[in-house]
Amino acid sequence: MRFSGVAWTGTGFEVAVLDGAGRPAAPAARFAAGRLGDLTAHLLHAQRQSAAAGEQLVTVIDSTNGMLDGGLTAAGLAVYRADPWVLPARPAFGSVPAAELARAARDDLGVVVRLDPGTGTLGGRSAEMVADIDASAPELARMIDAGRCLWGNTGDRPVVALTFDDGPHPPYTGQILDVLDRYAVPATFFCVGLHALAHRAELERMAAAGHQIANHTWSHPYLPDLSRAELLAQLARTDEAVAEAVGGGTGPLMFRPPYGGRTPGVLRWIGESGATVVLWDVEPCDWSMPGPAAITRAVLDQARPGALVLLHDGGGDRSQTVAALPAVIEGLAERGYAFARVDALPVTAPLERSTVG
Repeated sequence: MRFSGVAWTGTGFEVAVLDGAGRPAAPAARFAAGRLGDLTAHLLHAQRQSAAAGEQLVTVIDSTNGMLDGGLTAAGLAVYRADPWVLPARPAFGSVPAAELARAARDDLGVVVRLDPGTGTLGGRSAEMVADIDASAPELARMIDAGRCLWGNTGDRPVVALTFDDGPHPPYTGQILDVLDRYAVPATFFCVGLHALAHRAELERMAAAGHQIANHTWSHPYLPDLSRAELLAQLARTDEAVAEAVGGGTGPLMFRPPYGGRTPGVLRWIGESGATVVLWDVEPCDWSMPGPAAITRAVLDQARPGALVLLHDGGGDRSQTVAALPAVIEGLAERGYAFARVDALPVTAPLERSTVG
């Protein structure tokens, strides 16, 4: 068996491939942000070489990297997640080095978790995440009451906010922008910093069309696994990448935590950054690719006045989201809904809160 690790950095990604003895099976490789196709092709080449030698290839990411597993698993790679307690310490900004990720699986494959499109990056940790979210309820309620979190407090007018996470990611972001332009619908894009660094043209187009650009961290990590300094750096670096692309002025600073992951401490740290947390009320799970009709049906069934609709323009194949979007917009319009950016939704006294998030 051979083992590959994929690490993220401040500028892109690094890949290391080890043999069963822990020796390099291929030269280490680096890929700039935006070269996900080249990175995937590199790993598929390593997989073919492993198969020619009669071996399997295991690919390992860590819990601070939620950008890659969807695309890599769709390409046919066996992707695993390594959690902090089985890894050495991370650098100040970045994941554990690629060779260390590969070595964790090589030393004990039982300590890493196999991922699949149905479970997503946090497969195997859902109970932990739910417990953390439950423990955060009092702190979240305080933020909602103070107007520092949008979730169940965006009014009762027949208006909804379409939001898109995990991009920008060509070609899907551009295709979504085409649809929004066709219907003259404003939206909010929660962008990942590494993707924003690589795809400036998409950010410029969002800003020129009047869409809101918001923060979704630098590397899409599970926030409870970060230190305070790491979390604040993720937010600051992403804000910088967006500002460099569009010159700032994108509206109030808003932030969506990946997976909705939170603890009381995480929420307080986000508060220190000055950001307003934005969760969601409508989740069609388009990331799991249930089909355009299922995505459309879920949005229309769950929609209510003031709803925040969670969709995705990045993180994998988003062709189903693109295909569903016209029917989503038309269906909501037929039901009397208008559309607004998140920062244009009215903030009111908190409504009864659902368990989504």
